[in-house]
Amino acid sequence: MTDALGRFRLDYAPLMLRYLAQRDEQGLQAAYELGRAAVHAQLGLLDVVRVHNELLLEVLATARDLPEAHDIARSSTTLLIDLVAAYDMSQRAFMDVSRRTTPPDAG
Repeated sequence: MTDALGRFRLDYAPLMLRYLAQRDEQGLQAAYELGRAAVHAQLGLLDVVRVHNELLLEVLATARDLPEAHDIARSSTTLLIDLVAAYDMSQRAFMDVSRRTTPPDAG
């Protein structure tokens, strides 16, 4: 695991636990900011999702019953979407620039 990925995991674990306990906009905003930091640190999207899934499995192991596990899974998905939003925006910006700088086919 790279240093940047290890730091990401160390930052994401408490964020996830806090969000699952409080489920508020502050947690979603923190996830979005952490996603931006991950993009800036050039972490791959697959690495970020893998860390999320590893942490989710650890949290799911503490669920008391199936309904609680489903609730945790749904809430963690909401958190993951905000986390990877920065990747989506970066990809869209790249595709937009690429479309503007690629000459049309003379075909």
